[in-house]
Amino acid sequence: MVTAKQLPADKKRGFLVGTDDYMTKPVDTEEMLLRIKALLRRSHIVSERKLTIGGVELDYDALTVTRGEDKQTLPQKEFYLLYKLLSYPDKIFTRIQLMDEIWGMESESGDTTINVHINRLRRRFECYQEFEIVSIRGLGYKAVKRV
Repeated sequence: MVTAKQLPADKKRGFLVGTDDYMTKPVDTEEMLLRIKALLRRSHIVSERKLTIGGVELDYDALTVTRGEDKQTLPQKEFYLLYKLLSYPDKIFTRIQLMDEIWGMESESGDTTINVHINRLRRRFECYQEFEIVSIRGLGYKAVKRV
């Protein structure tokens, strides 16, 4: 937001209505360009939803897992499950947490759904040295990075 209003109350109001930045006139063009670049840099970080573990890259938007020349497009639920686990290595997720987040709270899928998807992921990536999906008896699952 660029405005002639310089009072702290005006700035506060500007931020409360949703502005990302607030500059007062007269505007220093160089400062404005630096602020714009900073905003673009931050938005790029948020919009680029890629996760890298060693030589493996997960692309959230394309639902792909790439390792060297090997590029696999996963079914949506499998990808979301893998992405969730690898986004928080060593964090244990219960089946209920994973069901709620990946399938939704209203899902009619049974308890075995998670097991089936985990087993598919394990088979698909068993030769990958970068990570492993581990069962935590009585609790759920976690991803372990090995790089």
